Amino acid sequence: MNFIEELRWRGMIHDIMPGTEEMIKQKMITAYVGIDPTADSLHIGHLVSIMMLRLLQQCGHKPIALIGGATGMIGDPSGKSEERKLLDEESLRYNQNCIKNQLFRFLDFSENMPNKAEIVNNYDWTKNFSLLSFLRDIGKHLTVNYMMAKDSVQKRLETGLSFTEFSYQLLQAYDFLYLFKNYNCLLQMGGSDQWGNITSGTELIRRIAGGEAYALTCPLITKSDGGKFGKTEEGNIWLDPKYTSPYKFYQFWLNTSDADAEKYIKLFTSLTQNEILSIITEHQKAPHNRVLQQRLAKEITILVHSEKDYKIAFDASRLLFSKDLQIEDVSEEVFLTALEGVPTFHFQKSELQKGVDISELLSVKSQVFTSKAECRRMIQGGGLFINRQKVENVNEIINNIRLIKGKFLLIQKGKKNYFLLIGE
Repeated sequence: MNFIEELRWRGMIHDIMPGTEEMIKQKMITAYVGIDPTADSLHIGHLVSIMMLRLLQQCGHKPIALIGGATGMIGDPSGKSEERKLLDEESLRYNQNCIKNQLFRFLDFSENMPNKAEIVNNYDWTKNFSLLSFLRDIGKHLTVNYMMAKDSVQKRLETGLSFTEFSYQLLQAYDFLYLFKNYNCLLQMGGSDQWGNITSGTELIRRIAGGEAYALTCPLITKSDGGKFGKTEEGNIWLDPKYTSPYKFYQFWLNTSDADAEKYIKLFTSLTQNEILSIITEHQKAPHNRVLQQRLAKEITILVHSEKDYKIAFDASRLLFSKDLQIEDVSEEVFLTALEGVPTFHFQKSELQKGVDISELLSVKSQVFTSKAECRRMIQGGGLFINRQKVENVNEIINNIRLIKGKFLLIQKGKKNYFLLIGE
């Protein structure tokens, strides 16, 4: 499998330095991507670069993931409108360890592999550099004019750019030089906003080591409607389940548009070209079945989380959005996953022993409705369901027999408003 041809087919090349493709065809090469540990989890905005590393390894080359313990203390101005808050060393170390654990899901670190993946930390070779030695040995090789011409600098001049951020370009360039010398790393990859920083590295390698290195960037991903990729009302879609649950993660991909799903399945899965084209063809025959979105969501949820997490998310999705799965047929874990984030009210099960009028239960003993009258109007309009069964009688009495798994009542008000009552 030809790495560059595969990237090109998948839409993963924005800029590529001349000679890169020819160099990669000749031998196994080492390439790296840098990730600054500004949070204790990666989010899906990092996934394109990570999938580039994954694909690189699958094509027989050696990937390096660089954790920016040093550059993370500075803050990359690329793509930012204002200076980031700087983190302390303890926070950065914690973030680094979390990110390392996540990378093990994507790359193969087996010792017996000639192209085994490696993780490095630029703090390890930057911490002992004195300011004077860095300025003398590295800083003198790139002119201010050269550095000022980069887009990442130009776009920040109007809002203000501190010397701290300005130095980021030089530190990243030195990372490439260090990896070139110590790991025979010939290629740096990243998002298109990193082109200036990466080419500064190739220039530093040329000037100091007399060597030739290469640069390759991927497009910054946006949605087909022009919106920012990976952002929801709640914020980023994270890879760590404590920030974005596997169910919400699965739902994000399931709800993508046809145009986006066709693009994302190439970017974020390891399915072959033939498999992807077959899925797209099947989807186009019956778009309403959303075959493309379902396969995309399955592949990426298993990759980032696990097969078990996918199955729970899949069943939870079917429970709410289709009629082919009954509440009684799923585990409590699946049931609660499906109702993640819905308003929840607690009540005493003993109150239901003699039975409670439905309007009192849903307006007095919980706040599903603001009044009994509102509850009765909803029933008369045919819009109230308990445990997915329509309520027909405005005077219905609810008792313990109606409880799901002995303690739950699932209330649906209208088409999309769900509430969960939990008996204790």
